[in-house]
Amino acid sequence: MPIETAALVVADVPADADLLAVPYSSELNPALAVDLHVPVADLLAHYEAKGEAGEIVEVPVAREGGVGRVLLYGVGDGSPRALRRAAAAVSRRARGREGIAVVVPDGDVTVFAEAALLACYFFKIGTPGKKPVAAITFVGADEQGVRRGRILARAVALARDLANTPASVKTPAWLADRAVEQAVGQAVGQGGGQGVTARVWDEEQLKAGGFGGLVAVGMGSANPPRLIQLSYTPAEPATRHVVLVGKGITFDSGGLSLKPTANMKTQKTDMAGGAAVIAVLGALAELGAPVRVTGLIASAENMPSGTAQRPSDVITQYGGRTVEVLNTDAEGRLVLADALAYADAELDPDVVVDIATLTGAITVALGRDVGAVYSTDDDLAKQLVDAGQSSDDKLWRMPLIEDYAAGLRSSIADLSNVEIGSTYGGGSITAALFLREFAGKRSWAHLDIAGVGRSTVDEGVLAKGATGFGVRVLLEWLTKP
Repeated sequence: MPIETAALVVADVPADADLLAVPYSSELNPALAVDLHVPVADLLAHYEAKGEAGEIVEVPVAREGGVGRVLLYGVGDGSPRALRRAAAAVSRRARGREGIAVVVPDGDVTVFAEAALLACYFFKIGTPGKKPVAAITFVGADEQGVRRGRILARAVALARDLANTPASVKTPAWLADRAVEQAVGQAVGQGGGQGVTARVWDEEQLKAGGFGGLVAVGMGSANPPRLIQLSYTPAEPATRHVVLVGKGITFDSGGLSLKPTANMKTQKTDMAGGAAVIAVLGALAELGAPVRVTGLIASAENMPSGTAQRPSDVITQYGGRTVEVLNTDAEGRLVLADALAYADAELDPDVVVDIATLTGAITVALGRDVGAVYSTDDDLAKQLVDAGQSSDDKLWRMPLIEDYAAGLRSSIADLSNVEIGSTYGGGSITAALFLREFAGKRSWAHLDIAGVGRSTVDEGVLAKGATGFGVRVLLEWLTKP
């Protein structure tokens, strides 16, 4: 569900705060904005507090008309990573309450507010359990910093909501409607002068336009494919045009190359890359991004049926290149290839970045905490890795090994969609090499988020299910000078 916790900023501690959180550092020095009327140092010593990020000591204190509670929370070394951990711990401790006043520690207010709100995210159809705290009052915080943190958190929450929505609801047409709603909301919020516009191709327009990858992947489903274009233009003339391309597979059964049941259970989130692009485009105007951005979400449902594409079919992608489909479960690269080729031919971008839950192989390589970035541009790769470090959507650059491209050569088409045989391996690398073929000579990067797009734990800023990975790193990259 959207984050329902309100975020307020005040200069002083509210006199009636029933629950108050006060930070202390690794030196065990509490940042007191109010006299707590308790022996803080003795309490911290009694509980053997170390000041680690996320450590909490809860104590009762006298309040007029009753008893309140103070959470003394550790902030570690005060780094952004430590502040995120501390903020998330405080929010989680306040679950089920009407409100908490949090004395904000020194450091990056934006990351603190963002993490505090992300820890309040929940998604449940039906009656929720213990709900997040209804309101967080950030005491002594910079209002602009809290505002940016709130925008970032709500963008991530939107991406999570879209990915967590069951596929029984989330068809490609449904996803297109949600994207258009975001565009309309931005246009209204900006007075119609600055914001986002939308265009959607339906199945007939895709066929007529030559989007062979989208058509082929979607033709096994009763829910036809869509290509969604969102376009953001800043108030001031932009010197750079960035195209973001997101994989929008609303459910991936594998098609006729059917997945095992266990692997299918999480496939409603196979459009997490597309969700990230929608969320990013929805936040750019509020953040005043100075760059022109076009988002393309290639959306289809990959299902087996009598009309589904078959292994050994040859399809023609947008722009005319032919692909031998050897595995229908390698469908994400087929829809992304259409969008990349369209961007190269029609949109004239300076930079193209695609984002997708593309390969299980990248989870083997990097696990579930770090996403992969492949790029033809060293400067672009560094910018994205640096933005990932700042935003906590961590990325690791992976190599485009030229020798592996030979595995994608087909004897009957320009390319095959997976390696023929098993000479090279490196499934995430060969997938990236396949996509590179459709990006033209543009400055291009590919983010493989298959490992980080879903979480199996409910802790810190994460909730079980979709993570919204990619939203923060892309917004950091697009909005910071």
